[in-house]
Amino acid sequence: MALERLGSSLYEALRKVFKAPVMDEKTVKELARDIQRALLQADVNVKLVLEISKRIEDRALKEKVPPGISRREHVTKVVYEELTRFLGEKPAPLKTEPGKRKVLMLVGIQGSGKTTAAAKLAKYFQKRGLKTALVCTDTYRPGAYAQLQQLAKRANVPVYGDPKEKKYAKIALNGLKQFSDHDVVIIDTAGRHKEEKSLIEEMKKLEKAIKPNEVILVIDGTIGQQAALQAKAFHEATPIGSILVAKLDGSARGGGALSAVATIGAPIRFISLGEKIGDIEPFVPSRFVGRLLGMGDLQSLIEKVREAEVKVPERKMRAFLSGRFTLTDMYEQFESMKSMGPLRHVLKMIPGMTYNIPEEMMETAEDALKKWRVIIQSMTPEEREKPKILSASRIRRVARGSGTKEKEVKELLERYNMLRKMMKTLRRKRLPFFGKKGLPLT
Repeated sequence: MALERLGSSLYEALRKVFKAPVMDEKTVKELARDIQRALLQADVNVKLVLEISKRIEDRALKEKVPPGISRREHVTKVVYEELTRFLGEKPAPLKTEPGKRKVLMLVGIQGSGKTTAAAKLAKYFQKRGLKTALVCTDTYRPGAYAQLQQLAKRANVPVYGDPKEKKYAKIALNGLKQFSDHDVVIIDTAGRHKEEKSLIEEMKKLEKAIKPNEVILVIDGTIGQQAALQAKAFHEATPIGSILVAKLDGSARGGGALSAVATIGAPIRFISLGEKIGDIEPFVPSRFVGRLLGMGDLQSLIEKVREAEVKVPERKMRAFLSGRFTLTDMYEQFESMKSMGPLRHVLKMIPGMTYNIPEEMMETAEDALKKWRVIIQSMTPEEREKPKILSASRIRRVARGSGTKEKEVKELLERYNMLRKMMKTLRRKRLPFFGKKGLPLT
């Protein structure tokens, strides 16, 4: 994934700082050049790249190092703060509460991922205990209502639409009337282009008719710096309250979209990082940068745990994090993570884990989980608690019982030992981006 490549490049740039024999002007200038290259490869505007690298260089060389941290840690703190500043301020919370209906109107060009984003938002609010509904006002695109129906079913929220009605405002008002007792109603509108004046005019009329609490512009994260032009055009037509950047999971231009949109004034409120209905999260620049730099995002991890209602005894968690765990423990942990979303995204939230886990392990872990589940279930309780006793004959028996090959059982044991070793190493190793006082994660 492209944003992970950006994060990996930034992480490696900072690692070079910690490996350098001396923290001098040459080291700082090399860091600034490495950051420039990483941001340019992510399609960030050249002028912005030069500005941020200059600020990092100036602060790293001229600022007095605060007491209690080393110069290297101070430089890392500067990079963290400048990248956070560069992506914009954290938006004011969208206040939602039971009994007080919030109407959100989604706008954007056709193909931006708006309809999918509407369903993801509905699921996001539903997870937080709010009664949520969707309304389809797209009277142009064939199958728009059917698509939203399918997505609404996956999100388990009700949807209103009327394919026979051509008056978009009437559909919206009827939908709002039907969902008068809901806490959040999300209006999905027809896709528009910034040059289509008639459609832009319709958008303005719809906004006046339904008076939404907020207009959210959905931007396709793959379009890079062009995001700023779109955002500006829509903002001039209808005041945009906030922005949702979609399709960030596979975009080579994600950095360009994020930085471009952040410069126009309207805050980025949500980002969509995957294909599943639950792959959406609030955009908090400091947390996002923390994950890019390998610092993790403990606050988001805690929230995901709460959402998934994952309950892990503290004793087991401590054992897992120190490398003292059984195959049963490992399986339980992976199952818990699975309910919290893609494993890759969950692991990125754990400080020090993002770039310390072998890439091939990240890629194959989710596919392997199903097979591992059957293999572990085919073991005896003693074998699960003491994997060392798995001899060649026992491995053959487990393979037959699970319908797998012996080499797949051995691969599971290798992964298990690799993970235990890695957790022990991380526990012993002082992670480079955390000084005595640590860096903020929220």
